[in-house]
Amino acid sequence: MPTMKILISNDDGYQAPGIVALYEALKEVAEVEVVAPEHNNSAKSNALTLHSPLYVHRAANGFRYVNGTPADCVHIALTGLLGYRPDLVVSGINNGANMGDDTIYSGTVGAAMEGYLFGIPAIAFSQTEKGWKHLDAAAARARELVQQMLAKQMVGTQPWLLNVNIPCLPAGEIKSAKVCRLGRRHAAEAVITQTSPRGETMYWIGAAGPALDESEGTDFHATALGHVAVTPLKVDLCDHERLGYWAQSVAQLSPKGQA
Repeated sequence: MPTMKILISNDDGYQAPGIVALYEALKEVAEVEVVAPEHNNSAKSNALTLHSPLYVHRAANGFRYVNGTPADCVHIALTGLLGYRPDLVVSGINNGANMGDDTIYSGTVGAAMEGYLFGIPAIAFSQTEKGWKHLDAAAARARELVQQMLAKQMVGTQPWLLNVNIPCLPAGEIKSAKVCRLGRRHAAEAVITQTSPRGETMYWIGAAGPALDESEGTDFHATALGHVAVTPLKVDLCDHERLGYWAQSVAQLSPKGQA
């Protein structure tokens, strides 16, 4: 069988321990290339750089890095840099959870989603806590999931997008994978203000709020019990269930006599 080809990216930067661990794990089962941001790009979501040039450099370990966002990296790789179409796009392993509302902002998810938008199956991997604790166990679980999908011929058939969060536990304590829906968080904590050396007020985005919906069936609930949370994602943001309501409401707002 031909060797599976995987493109790896992330949002923590090409030198992050998470992407190094993921590369080391996946290179045992596939032909792997890394194209990742030069610097940390957390919370960049699907942003593309359109008004400044992007440059690609190769690091001593063979990884290629870009002075752009996670989505930039995958976009450039798939539209000319690689010269071939990978079978799978994998992003991570992120330094911290991407669950619930985090997925909207996540650069890790954004990189995987860019692959999905190009019609390629994609997975975003994250650890549930910051600090890279038990990273080898998380990388091994990521490799295991990719191998199982390859064995079941789930790669190379049709595009899909998975968000995977792995508990920060030793390998023997990580439980089976569970398919979950996204939970919800409370609103973020208050903005942090400081005064710059020039007397100007600086603002720092506050930390994410605690979980609002962590009930059974959510990614928060599954990982709290030690399970790997697997959440299938889609890109269609249309509120299909309320299309009829809005059609009637907008019709009532339209001036009389206009079709």
